[in-house]
Amino acid sequence: MNLVTEAKRLAPQLAETAARDRELRRLSDQTWKLLLDGGFLRSLQPARWGGGEVALIDFVDAMTELSRVSPAAGWVAGVIGVHPWQLALFDDAAQRELWDEDAATMHSSSYNPTGKAEKVAGGYRVSGRWSFSSGCDHCRGVMLGAICGSREVAGKPVRDFRSFLLRRDQYQIDDNWQVAGLQGTGSKDIVVADAFVPEHRSQSHIDYATNLPLPGQKLNDGPLYRLPWSVVFHMALASATLGSARGFVDLWIAHTRDRTLSFGGRAADDALMQKRLAEATWYLDASILQMRADAIELGEMAQARKAAPMELRARMRWNLNRGCELVGQAVAELFRAATGRTVFLDHPLQQRFHDLQAAMAHAYLTPDQVARAVGGSLLGTSKPEFIL
Repeated sequence: MNLVTEAKRLAPQLAETAARDRELRRLSDQTWKLLLDGGFLRSLQPARWGGGEVALIDFVDAMTELSRVSPAAGWVAGVIGVHPWQLALFDDAAQRELWDEDAATMHSSSYNPTGKAEKVAGGYRVSGRWSFSSGCDHCRGVMLGAICGSREVAGKPVRDFRSFLLRRDQYQIDDNWQVAGLQGTGSKDIVVADAFVPEHRSQSHIDYATNLPLPGQKLNDGPLYRLPWSVVFHMALASATLGSARGFVDLWIAHTRDRTLSFGGRAADDALMQKRLAEATWYLDASILQMRADAIELGEMAQARKAAPMELRARMRWNLNRGCELVGQAVAELFRAATGRTVFLDHPLQQRFHDLQAAMAHAYLTPDQVARAVGGSLLGTSKPEFIL
C-alpha cells in the first residue's frame, strides 16, 4: 500500500470528520479507524507484527499529506505512528505484552520528564503527572519520559533520561484538554500514582544517542530500526506541522482569489498579497524538500549500517526547526493580510492558524537549542549534546 496515495484517497473523509474531532476534543472513533485501517498508525511497526515497516521518507510524506487536510489527524498519526517503531527497539517481552493479544494495539506518550522514576529491584517505580499525551483516549498504554539517576558518558556523569512503558491499568487520564488549537488531538494529562515498570519495559535514551545495541534489534533487524530516535520523532512533529501549514496556504489561496478589497479591486491583484504568498510557498517547499532529503539520507545510512553522528543529528534537527519557524512566520504574514473577518471564531483560517501555532509550541520544535548546537559545532567551540 502506498501511504501517500491512501492519504489522498482518505482526504475528503478526514476533512469531513475534522469538525467532529474538534468538538470531542479528541479524534472521533471514525477518524481513528480511518488512520488505523489506512495503515498510518502501524506504518513503522515491524512487518513480523503485521506492520508496514515502511521507509522513513514514506512515513514523512504521508504525515505531511494527512496534516494538510486535518491537522489533528495528521498530528496524532505522526506521534502515535512513531511509537510502534520505538517499541520495536525494546526487549521482545515488552512487544509481546502489548501486541500478543492484538498487534494493532497502540500506545500514546509524554516524554517531557515531569514525573519521577526510582530504580528498584527488577525495575522502576514511576509516579507523577505528564502533559500533552496526544491520542491517549484510543490507546492501551503510554510511554513516559523520566530521569532516573545518572550514568557516565565519556568520563562525565550524565542524567539518565529514560522511556517507561505503562499498561492502561497503571495510569489515569485527566481530561483537561481545553485549548485553542489542535483540539482534536486529545492531548490530555497522564497521572500515575505509583506504578511498577519492569526492566524490560524501560529504555535509556543514552543508549539511543550513543548507538549502543538495543534488545529489539535482534529480531527487528531491518534498516528502519537503526535510525536515531531523536530525529525520527522530530520528523514526525515537523512533517505534521509543515503539512498543517500547507493546508493553511491552500485555504488562504481559496479565500483570497476572489476576495474584493474594501476600497475596490481584487486582493489577488495586490502586489503585496502576491509577494507574501510567493514567500510562504517558497519557505514551505524548501522546508519540506530539506526534510525529505534528510529522511532519505538517514535511510541510506541505515541501509549501509552507518550510524548518524551527533553533528549530523543536530544539523537535521536544526533544518526541521528552522524550517518550521520560517514557515510559521510566513503563515502569520498571510493571516495578518487576510480579511478582517478572520477574527470570528467560525472563520476557517482562524482555526487553521491556531492549529499551526499549537503545533509549533511543542518543546521539540524550539529552534534555539539546536541552533546553538549547530553553530557551536561549526565554530569549533562546543560539540552537540549527546541527547540530540
